[in-house]
Amino acid sequence: MTTDVIGQICALGAAITWAMAMVLFKRSGETIAPLPLNCFKNAIGVLLLTITLLAIGDGFDSLAGRPSAEIYILIISGVLGIAVADTLFFYGLNLIGVGLISIVDCSYSPFIIFFSYLMLAEKLSVWHYIGGALIVVGVYISSRHSPPVGRTRGQIAVGVLLTLGAMATMTFSIVWAKPVLDVQNFPLVWATMIRMFFGTLALAIIMIASSSRRSYWSVFRPSRTWAFAVPGSVLGAYLSLVFWMAGFKYARASIAAMLNQTSVIFALIFATFMLKEVLTRRKLIAVVLAMTGVFLTMGGSRWQRWMDEHRPHPGAEVRTMEPSPAHRPCAVRFSQPAAKEDSCG
Repeated sequence: MTTDVIGQICALGAAITWAMAMVLFKRSGETIAPLPLNCFKNAIGVLLLTITLLAIGDGFDSLAGRPSAEIYILIISGVLGIAVADTLFFYGLNLIGVGLISIVDCSYSPFIIFFSYLMLAEKLSVWHYIGGALIVVGVYISSRHSPPVGRTRGQIAVGVLLTLGAMATMTFSIVWAKPVLDVQNFPLVWATMIRMFFGTLALAIIMIASSSRRSYWSVFRPSRTWAFAVPGSVLGAYLSLVFWMAGFKYARASIAAMLNQTSVIFALIFATFMLKEVLTRRKLIAVVLAMTGVFLTMGGSRWQRWMDEHRPHPGAEVRTMEPSPAHRPCAVRFSQPAAKEDSCG
């Protein structure tokens, strides 16, 4: 199994675990405000990541010799992606509701593709574009709910802009950090820990500065709300985040983003069985489209490589059983003609 496939599996795992967490957060969010719930979720994540580092014996010596610039990038990435982006997202959620925010959430993949093209010079095959389009269409169909009642047009516009800002900030933060995770091979758990810790620290500062700090901090007192908030936090702030970071570390950022986008579809499935929501024909069509997109996305590179290998070459009359030159790493990477591939070392 290649690292790219591992990355795609992790990205899909992030979507599944986050979808389950969203169902649990929906229940806990009935009694806990968005900002303290977000801080509580991330505090659980920091605790579990600390336990993980202790369990695997990965101490601070793993960071020895690392350039300070890498640490700073991860810190800023965490503050942007966890504190700023999540805060914008939750405020947008309060203004426009789940239905509209799910539609705006479709901008996640295009933002990732845009920043990956702009900052990482990533290129996709036609299969990736088709798969990504099917995922976005599936998510859009599943998210076509009525606008929230009691909101003005101005509030809806502000909520949409806040959510778009959240998606842009979140995607920028992770694409910006990808070279540290990939090229510099930064330890994955430590990278996740640094982003989570400083993102949570920023949230804690915001809560301390808030006039509602007394009610905000009450979420950390044991109560019945923990029945949903704690398992939701384990899934949403630990497992899904580790999967998410691993997906971006081992797979191309654009592909990982497309697979992450299926979390809305999985949330529909979980909500049907756990919250007894009706799975309508529209939701079923959305699931089929999204899963087809996932299949195309995960197999896109393989199918494109197969097509390139079996494309007839000009002047070729006999097809031998020799291994295709396209299997050579230099051919895949540089796309050189067969006559020149033998010189690759």
